[in-house]
Amino acid sequence: MDGLNALLEGMSAALTPMNLVYAFLGVLLGTAIGVLPGIGPAMAIALLLPLTLTLPVQQAIIMFAGLYYGGMYGGSTTSILLNTPGESASVMTAIEGNKMAKAGRGAAALSTAAIGSFVAGTIATLLLALLAPQVVKFAIQLGDPDYLAVMLFAFVAVTTVLGSSKIRGFASLGLGVWIGLIGIDQTSGQQRLTFGIDQLSDGIDVVVVAVALFAMGEALWIAAHLRRAPAQIIPIKGRLMTKEDLSRSWRPWLRGTAIGFPFGAIPAGGAEIPTFLSYVTERKLAKKPEEFGHGAIEGVAGPEATNNASAAGSLVPLLTLGIPTTATAAVMILAFQSYGIAVGPRLFEEQGPLVWTLIASLLIGNAMLLVLNLPMAGLWAKLLLIPRPYLYAGILMFASLGGYAANGSPFDLWLLLIVGGLGFAMRRYGLPIVPLIVGLILAPRAEIFMRRALQISDGNLSGLVNTPFSKVVYALILLLVIVPLVWSKVRGRRNTPEDQHTGTDDVRMPANNEGA
Repeated sequence: MDGLNALLEGMSAALTPMNLVYAFLGVLLGTAIGVLPGIGPAMAIALLLPLTLTLPVQQAIIMFAGLYYGGMYGGSTTSILLNTPGESASVMTAIEGNKMAKAGRGAAALSTAAIGSFVAGTIATLLLALLAPQVVKFAIQLGDPDYLAVMLFAFVAVTTVLGSSKIRGFASLGLGVWIGLIGIDQTSGQQRLTFGIDQLSDGIDVVVVAVALFAMGEALWIAAHLRRAPAQIIPIKGRLMTKEDLSRSWRPWLRGTAIGFPFGAIPAGGAEIPTFLSYVTERKLAKKPEEFGHGAIEGVAGPEATNNASAAGSLVPLLTLGIPTTATAAVMILAFQSYGIAVGPRLFEEQGPLVWTLIASLLIGNAMLLVLNLPMAGLWAKLLLIPRPYLYAGILMFASLGGYAANGSPFDLWLLLIVGGLGFAMRRYGLPIVPLIVGLILAPRAEIFMRRALQISDGNLSGLVNTPFSKVVYALILLLVIVPLVWSKVRGRRNTPEDQHTGTDDVRMPANNEGA
């Protein structure tokens, strides 16, 4: 009950007029940005990060939390009305939601998505409040070898789970580690990886890297794939939800929450797998499975609930261990770091009021989002009519302003251009962005833990694995690497050539209008 008591105290702080204003601004901007195709919450927070450094830390974090949840809500509107998932976690929503919209049931699809997101977000936030203090109690007892093992687990998990190629994932991770280690070696005092450039001796500002990767790289990529034809938006028609819709939706909402939260809470990264599992589960449990692929409401309710529960679950490793599992969580860590706050087990002790105000603001923002989304879905859809060239030109301009505002250094503009070009190239060649940003954030900390563990053991490598917890984590890492390889070989032997040609999964991926 400690968590719930602390949550009540955080609620009293979050309900102050100014904090409510910033929570509302966050959910408003998050929903607006989430509606726009290709602009997810990670890009939104990265863009606003340099521009909010003058705000008090509590209000800035509250606004970022609103952006996080709002972006998740807004993505469903694009998926349903435009058949264009703003991010991969919304793919499953687009499959059935767009079919419902074409059949004149767009209002029902948007309603079940909004209510499901509210239900899942509320339950998952309460679970976060209950679970986080217990994880912190355990995490405080861990030593340097344990933390090093957990970070290596995060490296491997994020790299092997995200993306279609493990090689590309590890390449992206290597780039992130390399960028994260640029600067002065804290032990020897010597410059490393700076190529003699004095401006790099203090390392590369992570805010500049985030803005370049998420804003410039994404905007350049989408701009390079713009189609000349305007987007075809399906008008919102029909009743919000009938009694039958409600009866068919409440179980998927709860099942989606049960699936999404644990997947978000483990450092394995991404909401893609749980939303897919939710979709498959609902298809198998549905009383009318023949409707799947033609606009089944369960196929919208389950994945949308899963999506939001996973987002709340990802805050567990973020706040308690300092490990990001999604792109947005990674940018949230950068937001904390930009205020000089170290995310991890000590966060609840050193910044307890801030953390509980943040969690309480998630509940408040969740309620605000329900009010904003249900009656105003048509208004949000009009944002899709903004001409894309103007939209992405504006993003590039704000990214440049933000990159310069971070330190007021013209050199950062060159870095912004170079890293933005790197982000474009990574998308071009299929390298996932998240492993890079996770490597960038965690590599310096992993280096510190490794050095401390080696110093304690007088340089003996056994000092890295001399605790029971670290041995368990390294065993999990081995399983994470070996099991998929074995499973892939076994599955390849079982499948006949005909099976490989036709496939067993009839889930259809929606076409991305941007061609991304």
